Amino acid sequence: MSQFFRPSALSGAALVLLMAAPALAQSPALVCGADHGPSRLSVSGEGQARIAPDLATVQLGVTTQADSAAEAMRQNASQQNAVIEALRGAGLADADIQTSGLNLSPLMDYSDGQAPRVTGYQASNIVAIRVTDLAGLGGVLDAIVEAGANEIRGIDFSRENGLEAVDEARRDAVADARRKAEVLAEAAGLTLGPVLSLRDQPRGHEGPRPMMRMEAAMADASTPVQPGELSMEAAVEIEYALIGDGACMPAEAQQD
Repeated sequence: MSQFFRPSALSGAALVLLMAAPALAQSPALVCGADHGPSRLSVSGEGQARIAPDLATVQLGVTTQADSAAEAMRQNASQQNAVIEALRGAGLADADIQTSGLNLSPLMDYSDGQAPRVTGYQASNIVAIRVTDLAGLGGVLDAIVEAGANEIRGIDFSRENGLEAVDEARRDAVADARRKAEVLAEAAGLTLGPVLSLRDQPRGHEGPRPMMRMEAAMADASTPVQPGELSMEAAVEIEYALIGDGACMPAEAQQD
């Protein structure tokens, strides 16, 4: 028998294994390339900044009752005109006074055993006012109550220009998202790569909204109003690439 190695002496199965060995050795466990891309980590972040309000919007008005609809409306108009004049006297411009509700409805008697009957009429006229002098807001409320207003339905504090505070909240939101991403990547033994996407999720603002509803007889001679602070909020969603061993998904998982 010859001592030289002859391929023809190999069995078919052995030959197949030898031919497949290089391919098996070169098959990567992880695939990172243009076709598959790196692993991704998506996180959200939230930020907040507090700022003093510089604008108050107040819903106030007059409600009157009378035996007839015409009389209820006449009394209401007389009192509301006095209230508007008081607002002007307090320094408000006509542009800062806007009618937001006008209503006339019957007053019904639903006594047991009797058919419903109209006992009178109620008229209400509500205006929304904008007050930028928050220090003088209490005085404005006193003036309108003295003039005949018997409803104050709500006060909403806001900021005419709060962009700087919103930008500060956005920076905090981005920092919060990155902090979370770094913790998660470190726990997985990986490193954060570049930002792949960044999305802003607009938020409103939350702040103190004192709600007031009063009768003229309940009004104090000097109404205290505390505007407090507004909370400007922001939220973002960021997607990072991940770097490091095991940072890419197996090809099989990428194709699923």
